[in-house]
Amino acid sequence: MLAAATIAANAAGIEDETIKGYYIDYLKNLMSLSRSYQYRMQNGLKVAYSGVEGAFAHIAAGRIFPDSQRVSCRDFQSAYDAVAKGDCDVAVLPIENSYAGEVGQTIDLIFSGSLYINGIYELEIRQNLLGLPGTSIGDIRTVISHPQALGQCAEFTEKHGFITEDAVNTAVAAKSVALANDKSVAAIGSVEAAEKFGLSVLASHINESSINTTRFAVFSRSPKSPAPTDQRFIMLFTVKNAAGSLGTAISVIGQHGFNLRALKSRPTKELVWDYYFYAEGEGDINSPYGMAMLKELEKEAMETFLHWFWYENHGLEDVFDNFWSNMYGNLKETILSYQYFPCTTSALGTISSTQENKTNKGNNNHHFNLFIVSILIPLLLLLMNRKEHLF
Repeated sequence: MLAAATIAANAAGIEDETIKGYYIDYLKNLMSLSRSYQYRMQNGLKVAYSGVEGAFAHIAAGRIFPDSQRVSCRDFQSAYDAVAKGDCDVAVLPIENSYAGEVGQTIDLIFSGSLYINGIYELEIRQNLLGLPGTSIGDIRTVISHPQALGQCAEFTEKHGFITEDAVNTAVAAKSVALANDKSVAAIGSVEAAEKFGLSVLASHINESSINTTRFAVFSRSPKSPAPTDQRFIMLFTVKNAAGSLGTAISVIGQHGFNLRALKSRPTKELVWDYYFYAEGEGDINSPYGMAMLKELEKEAMETFLHWFWYENHGLEDVFDNFWSNMYGNLKETILSYQYFPCTTSALGTISSTQENKTNKGNNNHHFNLFIVSILIPLLLLLMNRKEHLF
């Protein structure tokens, strides 16, 4: 009731019914953002990950954001969508394993989706054979796990003649073994998954490579502000289907002083035998050299929109604060003022159940001006300068 009264009071002075409709929607969205931000302050960052408790993504999310509220999602797409829709603040998803290679599903989400990578973190992976208590390795006939985990432990499973079956992730595999209550079935996963689902570790560190590390990316709806230490970037692009196009693109990157550490191709899934390229490079892409490189790429070798991100390997505690400062700037104080709790203050005035009528006129003018400046003008500029992008 207080929210509806606040909206009605603020919109009362607007005579144009068309503008009033937009303005009311604007106020409702501000209130929604306010509730979301207040929830975050009271309950912590909401971090989406794929799998259940005990999955390596769950472990990584906890180490990156130790005070966060971790939200389990059934798969990579669901975790990504939870952030894109605003249900979660960030998502932690694997992008590459040092032994098994890239995680194609996540790379494709980077290409086709709208979220930004704001950090990449490494987690050492130690795979273990998990079974029911009282089970020995000799009892096992079938081993289930995520395809990447099975690949990392292929030498071990082949040596013992195990039949392998795919699972959505390692923790789900462990849970399945616990529920099946079949001593002939085991899972490959973490010690944390074994503890979570009451399983025993039948064999430890069974992955072939002694240096087995997975890189996890943190996705959010807004890019964080670049820092002087951000000297790594990810870039996705496509090139014209013509001789030398890819070579030209790579040359442009090198000529501007940027070193490519990785270059991978993935099908666009839009046309047959059509590919996009995922590149990781070193250097400050936000510098004048970086801007010049991007401009030349678009001019010389590209037929698509270029998408790029900063990231650093350590410290991402400021992701959510950067989200607000980058996307909303001075609107943050306004967002905080629109809530269902009485007697709250902001830089634009006080709104409360007891003072609402006294302050309505002044607040109405302030908020309407803010609405014009922050919503209508940018919208008109966007319409006048519309550009078509591939993605």
